[in-house]
Amino acid sequence: MQPRATEFALIVVFAEEVPCMPTKNTELHAIRLANLERLVREVGTAAELARRCKTSSAYISQLRRGEDASGKQVPIGERIARKFEIGLNKPPGWLDSVHDGEDLAESNRTPLLAEGVHAVHCPVVSWVQAGEFTRSPESAVDPDSYLPCPRTCSDSTFALRVRGASMEPKFHEGDLIFVDPRVSPTSGRFVVVVLGSSEEATFKQYVQEDGKAFLRALNPAWPNRIIQLDEDAHICGVVIFRGEEV
Repeated sequence: MQPRATEFALIVVFAEEVPCMPTKNTELHAIRLANLERLVREVGTAAELARRCKTSSAYISQLRRGEDASGKQVPIGERIARKFEIGLNKPPGWLDSVHDGEDLAESNRTPLLAEGVHAVHCPVVSWVQAGEFTRSPESAVDPDSYLPCPRTCSDSTFALRVRGASMEPKFHEGDLIFVDPRVSPTSGRFVVVVLGSSEEATFKQYVQEDGKAFLRALNPAWPNRIIQLDEDAHICGVVIFRGEEV
């Protein structure tokens, strides 16, 4: 099927690319969580982060999950936030800010298209089609439209419209995300997953910890924010770009 010509512009809205200070508690919490993952990646393991910051691996695990074993919320408070900054030689307030120029996720990002490289036109599919499309690529999918992906991607990449508020404040209802099934998920990346016998895919942050994989909702008010992935789950792909059509 030949993609229909569509004229549009994409505004890049990666939160990490715009330095700013949060104005809401929920946004501050989400930014601190994201930066905690950056610190873990920077030093290699949660255990090493705990050693440098003179705290326990168990406590860092609770902070990453957002709750303790009893289900009580464990936020990243002022005291531990400053402790992380001191332990990793970060300037005061670093954990509370969105960063540019030192983005630890850059090595995981798919690069923007080089000049003269043609974009892959990706189908914009539904959340039901996302699971069908990646489980059986040969299956017929009748997308609403095709849009060119602004980043280098495989020809299996597809696009979705975000639904709901589970990934706020980073992702909002209606945001356009491009998902590449050929990118391997790593801890901290955002993935589209079909759980168990569900027909529809869901969108969450992928977290690996102590040999186990979890899905996390960024919205701290979301019920059951963290769930463990089981063997029946199917990861449809990794989000490589977010933008909006204007």
